[in-house]
Order: sequence, then C-alpha cells, then structure tokens
Amino acid sequence: MEKVICTTCGKENPENYKYCFNCGYELPKNNKENIDNPVKPQSRKETEKGKKILTTIVYIVAFALSYVVVQQLFFKPPSIDKLMMKVASEINENCPIMVDAETRLDNAISLPKNIFQYNYTLLTIEKETADTVEIKNYLEPSITNTVKSSPDMKFMRDSRIIIRYYYRDNAGHYLFSISVTPDKYE
Repeated sequence: MEKVICTTCGKENPENYKYCFNCGYELPKNNKENIDNPVKPQSRKETEKGKKILTTIVYIVAFALSYVVVQQLFFKPPSIDKLMMKVASEINENCPIMVDAETRLDNAISLPKNIFQYNYTLLTIEKETADTVEIKNYLEPSITNTVKSSPDMKFMRDSRIIIRYYYRDNAGHYLFSISVTPDKYE
C-alpha cells in the first residue's frame, strides 16, 4: 500500500486518507508525485511563526477597519444642511428683531437645495397699495452687496449657499423675494 507524506508535518499517511492523521491538514491529491519528490515538512517553529504573522496581519486589518469606521461615525464634519440649521437656530433665538423702523426680521430657515431664507415683515407696507417692484429694485443691490462683503456671510459664500430674503406686508401677505445666488456674490 502506498503512503502519502503530509506537506505540513512530514508524517506518512495511507493513500486513501484525505487529511493527515497527525496534524489534520489536507493531504496533497497527487500521491505518486509526493512519494517520488517529498516536500520538506515545516518545523513546529515555522508553523508557529506563520500563525503569529497571520494573527498580526488580522489584528492590523481589524484595527484599520475599526479606525475608519469610528472616524466616519463620530468625527466626520457635519453636513452643510446641519450647519445651516444650526445657524438658523442661533438667529431665531433673537427673533423677531427690528432691523430698522420699518423692517422686522421674523426668523430664518434652512431649506432644501442649499437655500437659506430670511423672513422679513415690512411693517409700514400693505400689499394692495405698495409698488413691490420698486421696493425690490431699491433693496436688491444693497442686499447683494451685503452678502458679497459681510464677514458674517463668509461661511455661506464658501458653501455656495443661495441666500433668499423673503418679504411680507404688515398683514402677513407675500410681497416679493430676493435670491442671492453664488454667481451674484463670487
């Protein structure tokens, strides 16, 4: 009966064995080749060294993966939407506030598609009697200039946020809105 030599521990096994009876590793399939050209078995030290190296590699990969997951879950910067909501909340803590004798800032809101909106009421204006086109044309250049030059607006400019100024009359009816898009303040 022919014997198969285990390539891991060097023990001889009967040819009909699939696994080494000594170490449990799978035996080679080409039996005749192993008898004619036996492979030098690994020593116990070599086997233990290989296991240590494999264990070290597994630990390094596991650490790297956990590091990436922790960084993404806990330390990634907040999204623009969250930052815009935070800014709106901070503004709203002081609202409503009088901007001048005729204008009141009611609140600010963060809207989808990178739109940040300031809601104003023009206290001395009534929709039926007001020339909204003239008022809008009067306010738009100064609002655009403020967005372009104000240090307080730097975050919004850097984030390419559309800044909308929404105006109502003293009864709460919509008058007009002015949107300052990135192409206007760059």
